[in-house]
Amino acid sequence: MADSLHTRYMAASAAWRTHRKGCATCRYPGQHCEDGRTLFERFADLQDAYLRTLRAP
Repeated sequence: MADSLHTRYMAASAAWRTHRKGCATCRYPGQHCEDGRTLFERFADLQDAYLRTLRAP
């Protein structure tokens, strides 16, 4: 499961970075267009989940 979670986390990170490069609004920290907000939230949620698995005993 952790490998699958890691794969989804990395894919979400790549999608967010790709979007941010082409979006004038999302280039600024803390600002997101509608699509950017969705991508960033997915990335952040998956990152949190993945980091929780690393900390789990």
